[in-house]
Amino acid sequence: MLTIFLQAQQQGGGSMMLIMMGVMFVGFYFLMIRPQMKKQKQEKNFQENLKVGSRVVLTSGLHGRIAQIQEDGFVIETLSGKLKFEKAAVSREFTEARFGDKAVKKEEKPAAEKKEIEAEKK
Repeated sequence: MLTIFLQAQQQGGGSMMLIMMGVMFVGFYFLMIRPQMKKQKQEKNFQENLKVGSRVVLTSGLHGRIAQIQEDGFVIETLSGKLKFEKAAVSREFTEARFGDKAVKKEEKPAAEKKEIEAEKK
């Protein structure tokens, strides 16, 4: 039994282990770290591009319209009144799933789109 434990390791085993560790790190980066960073960047861009009048859903499930934009948050107008929330409380996924392209009021459409709609009606 003692001779089994005292045998020398095979040559090249350390370099193979180092290569496997490198492959695992690259795999974790592309499967976990990179997608999370991309999602955070999209969420931040969504929150920065919100305008007054946009319909949003908060992470708590509250639905409302943005009444005012402040440095540290939003004032959301709901059926029960106006409430102030942090910018991080607005959820991109919930808002897009609930409202999609209708998240912005119809009055905020560009003038060219209004003309096209009027031309189609005639």
